[in-house]
Amino acid sequence: MSIRATIEEKLAAAFLPQHLEVINESHLHAGHQEHFDGAGETHLRLRIVADAFSGMSRIERHRAINALIADELADTVHAFAIEAAAPGEPRRW
Repeated sequence: MSIRATIEEKLAAAFLPQHLEVINESHLHAGHQEHFDGAGETHLRLRIVADAFSGMSRIERHRAINALIADELADTVHAFAIEAAAPGEPRRW
């Protein structure tokens, strides 16, 4: 199973989100450094909306997400952008 799929499964089970996207943006970083060829899963973006984030600060949301997927992030992931919101909060996506 891919890192992206594993992350999606863990987040879905833990947060029961209304919206969940894990987007592979690795191709946008090809040539960024020698070992980033645009293939694989080095740069990911998360967009998630869940009731679980109500009342949490941005930092608390990021910490909860990062703690849940620490093993996956320790592997080949170089960058992981998090866009987390509670239902009804304004979003840019």
